[in-house]
Amino acid sequence: MNDNAVQTELLRLFERHGVELESDEEWLTTDGDFPAVRGSWHEGEQGEPGWLDVDVVIGEERHVEESFAGQGRGEAGARDALKAFERDVLHVLLAACWYVTDDRRIQLQSWELGMRSWDVFAGPLAFDRDGVTPPEGLLPGLHEALGKESLSGELHWVRLFYRRNDDGSVVTGALLDNQPWQGGDQLMGQLTWPSTEKGYSARCFIALDIRDY
Repeated sequence: MNDNAVQTELLRLFERHGVELESDEEWLTTDGDFPAVRGSWHEGEQGEPGWLDVDVVIGEERHVEESFAGQGRGEAGARDALKAFERDVLHVLLAACWYVTDDRRIQLQSWELGMRSWDVFAGPLAFDRDGVTPPEGLLPGLHEALGKESLSGELHWVRLFYRRNDDGSVVTGALLDNQPWQGGDQLMGQLTWPSTEKGYSARCFIALDIRDY
C-alpha cells in the first residue's frame, strides 16, 4: 500500500470517528492547521512483518510518533497495522488532540501532578494474544512515576511496552514525549506480570493535558 492509499485510509478512519481532516500535500490537517496526521507503510523483509508509521503533529516542533506492525504482505499487512492503530492509540489521540472522547474505548481520569490538575486519557493495555491477565497497579504506578517528573504545562504522552519471551526473559520499554523514560522502565519492571509458558507482549498509550476549567 503506497502512502497516498494510507492517507486515504486514515482520512476515512478519522471521519468514521467524527473528525474531518483535509488533504494538504502529504499531510492530513485540521482546518489547514494542527493537529496534522501522516501515515507511511513499510514493507517488511521476506518473512518479516511490515510496519506502519503514524506521525501526529500537535504544534510547532511537537509531534507524536507511533509505529504498528502489520501481519501479511502488501495491503493486507497495512490494513492489519491500521487496525492496531485504531485499537491501541486512535481513541487516546482523538480525546487529547481533537476533544472527541469515547469513554467506552479509553479510561478518563483526573490527576494532580505538581501544582497542576491534568486530564488523563488512558488507552487499553493491549496484549498480542488472548488469555493474559493485566497486572494490577499500572495507572496508579504511572501516576506516581509522572509525579516525579517536571512536566511543562502542555500535552504529554506516554508509550509503555512489555515483552515476556518464551524462555522467561523480559524486555521493557517506556517513552515520554517520544524520548526514553527511565521512570517508566522502572515501573514496568516493578509490576507483577503473569508468568506463562508461551511468551507475550503488551503495549499501552496514555496522554495527559492540563485541565481546562
